[in-house]
Amino acid sequence: MAAAEVLSYGEILDQVRTLRWPARAAVSAVLPGRHLSHRHGTSAEFTEYRPYRQGDPLQRIDWKLFARTDRAYIRLSNDHAVLPTALVVDASASMAFPQGSNDKYARACSLATGLASIAFNSGDPVGVIVISGAGVRSFPPRSRAGVVPEIARTLAAAVPAGTVRIADALTAAARFAQRVILVSDMLGDLEATLAVARAERGRAGELYAVHVIGAEELDPPHLARVEDPEDTTLRRTLSDSSHAEYQRRFGAWRAAVASSWRAAGVTYHESITGSPLLTDLRRIVAKPR
Repeated sequence: MAAAEVLSYGEILDQVRTLRWPARAAVSAVLPGRHLSHRHGTSAEFTEYRPYRQGDPLQRIDWKLFARTDRAYIRLSNDHAVLPTALVVDASASMAFPQGSNDKYARACSLATGLASIAFNSGDPVGVIVISGAGVRSFPPRSRAGVVPEIARTLAAAVPAGTVRIADALTAAARFAQRVILVSDMLGDLEATLAVARAERGRAGELYAVHVIGAEELDPPHLARVEDPEDTTLRRTLSDSSHAEYQRRFGAWRAAVASSWRAAGVTYHESITGSPLLTDLRRIVAKPR
């Protein structure tokens, strides 16, 4: 990925300013917002009539219909609600690959900043959990002005290091958000994280897994000396034969990761470093047809 392709905070916000993130289904939140809610209320968006029942507010009776039919009906409409959104961002040591400003963590920060801005522009409170071997930085979803810059600063302050427990962070996020997005290279506690995702889908109405892949991981240089960033004792030089075997196994692993997330009922997307950021963001927030 060329240095010129790394987007600044302002460039990211400029790219996503017209994007919105519709809820995938009616939400159960009770705070007023832009997404359709399961609750019936008194909003202007009419949905249906039902017969008047004792105890219903008299002001909800459609008096014009009563005059025509001599029967009392009330107008039902769908209230609108917010969708609290939390981003869980992996800052383990493997996210620092390749070394430099164009690593997987830089891509994760760009994705998280863009998604936070889109959610906020859609009227939803946003929060973040950044998990690194050096510690956890987090705050719950907020609606106040300045929350997106605060998320960007929180992401920038984290340094990828060590191993992390993504499963624990996903559990925490699902307790205070109804839309949860994991941004990770999926090289950590994947099985435990998938188990949490399956268990938490009822509480967090929308779950997303964004798999960050380094372009160099897809096709590393021949004869390159590679090592595990979280266990530097694991090293190997890629010969022609081992390079082909690596690509085969890496491709099979990617397919297995995607299949596992989708089987868990989670919306899954890949994001490869160096590919257009806006294309990935549009695909993630698009409502399925």
